[in-house]
Amino acid sequence: MSAISAIPPDRTRVAIVEDDDELRELMVSDLAERGLAVQGLASAEALYRHLSVQDCDIVVLDVGLPGENGYSVARHLRQISSVGIVMLTGRGSRGDMVHGLDNGADLYLVKPVDLDVLAAHVSSLVRRLAANAAMAAIPAAAAKISAPQWSLGAGGWSLCPPHGSAVALSEAERAFLQPLFAAPGTPVSRETLIRTLSDDPWHFDPHRLEVLLHRLRTRVKAATGLVLPVRAVRGTGYLFTG
Repeated sequence: MSAISAIPPDRTRVAIVEDDDELRELMVSDLAERGLAVQGLASAEALYRHLSVQDCDIVVLDVGLPGENGYSVARHLRQISSVGIVMLTGRGSRGDMVHGLDNGADLYLVKPVDLDVLAAHVSSLVRRLAANAAMAAIPAAAAKISAPQWSLGAGGWSLCPPHGSAVALSEAERAFLQPLFAAPGTPVSRETLIRTLSDDPWHFDPHRLEVLLHRLRTRVKAATGLVLPVRAVRGTGYLFTG
């Protein structure tokens, strides 16, 4: 294996979603030796379970997965997160590539791929995402001094953005947001949020939190043009940053 020192160690968390056991283990072993925190997964379902308890920076995604295919997974990931997506597949036609990129992939690689090449693409994508995040943080940090704040109104039944009309909340959305707004800047655990949403937390599917937040973000964006300042926190829960 050729060392590629440009890959940031430890900080980069990669999920390899590939149903070919031998290929998956080969990629996991190779990227792990290059200093990344790598998890191998065999299906979309396994990926979703992993993401419910662990944040991820890069997903290397096969198309021909059992159950939900890679195109659908990429589209779902792009709707709910800014994770980097490297689609790695045997489908090499121009149409397949366009379809993959249209569904949210940042990169589209065709098997077989040299492991040095895969690592180089992952490294490039990590740098690009880090640069984008740094650029986005500059105006956000400057705006904190005087920007109006988000708040809950009408006893928690409406979400009031810094400007524009309030957004009416459902019972579940109200229960989800109240603990976050009560502790701005402090992560609220998934367990705490689940208890606010269900009388039977042991049988509550944690994926419902992501679905609820995604739908709320979509409604808020459509109604106000603004991005709801709530994000997932690795291994913890959710954080209100507004």
